[in-house]
Order: sequence, then structure tokens, then C-alpha cells
Amino acid sequence: MCFKRIKDLRIDNDLYQKQVAKILKITRQQYSLYETGKKDIPVDLLCKLADYYNTSTDYILNRTNIKNKIPEKDKSFQ
Repeated sequence: MCFKRIKDLRIDNDLYQKQVAKILKITRQQYSLYETGKKDIPVDLLCKLADYYNTSTDYILNRTNIKNKIPEKDKSFQ
């Protein structure tokens, strides 16, 4: 159910579907299919969204509720 998260992220960032589609280099109609859950979002676009919103793919995919990525300097546990 990542479609809910990508919609929420878009709205939280005061963006229109058209703007996100432009970032992803796809049509607004194509993006709308991902956001409504009518089509699965490809991994490469999922990664672009995660990078753009500074979050993880796990957050978008509902695998975690931690919204922000851990900054590189704080990844000492690896």
C-alpha cells in the first residue's frame, strides 16, 4: 500500500501530481496510476521518490514508520 505514502509525502511537500511526475520524468497520468494504487511503481522510480523526499524506500513501502533517512555520519552501527 505504498500509494498512500507517496500521496501523503506529495501533499506534505505541497506538490501537485504534475510536479512529481516532472521530477520522475513521467506523465501526470502515469504518476496518478501509482498514487491511486492502480499500478505498481517501478523500483527505480521508488528510489527516486525516496531520495527526493529524503526518506527510505522502506518508509514508502510501509515497512517502517521512521520517515527520515539516517544521516551518513550517524550510520556508525554498520
